[in-house]
Amino acid sequence: MKTVLSGIQPSGQLTLGNYIGAMKNFVKLQEDHQCYFMVPDLHAITVPQEPAQLREQSEAVAALFIAAGINPEKSNVFLQSHVPQHAELGWLMTTLTNMGELERMTQFKDKSAGKDSVGAGLFVYPSLMAADILLYNADLVPVGDDQKQHLELTRDLAGRFNHRYGDYFTVPEPYIPEVGARIMSLDDASKKMSKSNPNAGSFIALLDDPKVIRKKISRATTDSGSEVKYDPANKPEISNLMSIYSQCSGLSLQEVQDRYEGQMYGTFKKELAETVVAMLEPIQQRYRDIRESGEIGHILARSAERAQEAAEVTLSAVKERMGFLPRVR
Repeated sequence: MKTVLSGIQPSGQLTLGNYIGAMKNFVKLQEDHQCYFMVPDLHAITVPQEPAQLREQSEAVAALFIAAGINPEKSNVFLQSHVPQHAELGWLMTTLTNMGELERMTQFKDKSAGKDSVGAGLFVYPSLMAADILLYNADLVPVGDDQKQHLELTRDLAGRFNHRYGDYFTVPEPYIPEVGARIMSLDDASKKMSKSNPNAGSFIALLDDPKVIRKKISRATTDSGSEVKYDPANKPEISNLMSIYSQCSGLSLQEVQDRYEGQMYGTFKKELAETVVAMLEPIQQRYRDIRESGEIGHILARSAERAQEAAEVTLSAVKERMGFLPRVR
């Protein structure tokens, strides 16, 4: 059984794009893979976070993982900070990482642009991300296009360690589904739907009220003309909305196009909103049940314990190969 590692930062509300592009695939992968799905709270603090909000968002993300269908009996759902081996291996990977490799990271350039002061953590966190993956010797890593560069660094670091200290790490491969990997913003289809977008109308949050979802979709940007046709090059806005419809309804893009042949955008957007609301309602109800029951804390604790057992095996082997003196017990 191959091992999978992935996670979503608790820095803002999870969106429909997170669900379609990542969480739906998490649910599928757990059926025939050993899965580790973490909430990377250590990554979140590379930019300033309000402590109370970080705690709330960390628990909310974990609960949404479960509500979306991740089974904590099959998969490990845990907070990154609950498994201290992440931070320790992160430091070891930092010592193997070259400055030039970090300077080339486009995410760092984007997140630091226009800022007078940038924390060192934002610069070096790709090394911690590599440690996250290597700690479980993951074979596959579900990544979006914006994270491919970080996975390439992970692959380089795995190869560098293996060359220097002997073969140990699995060199991970990206897992990028052909459909649904990239849902775009409701106000600009040239940009990925992002929970960090300051315009709340640009994304649908998984916990948005149905009235809010209907309003956001009704105001979503559309292309000139009125034909509901999938043509990303010439009609990127309506094509994005069609992708959302397809992912939420289970219909193919061609079936969506056929269903709305000869109809106007207004009818399509109204029915798209109802399709999204219907898909999210059971997830939202399950989320509320989990939060009200208080069970999420126990789920996180059990998963962290299992993850820590696996992580300690890797960390001990790495430290032995690097020459650290083992602790006498």
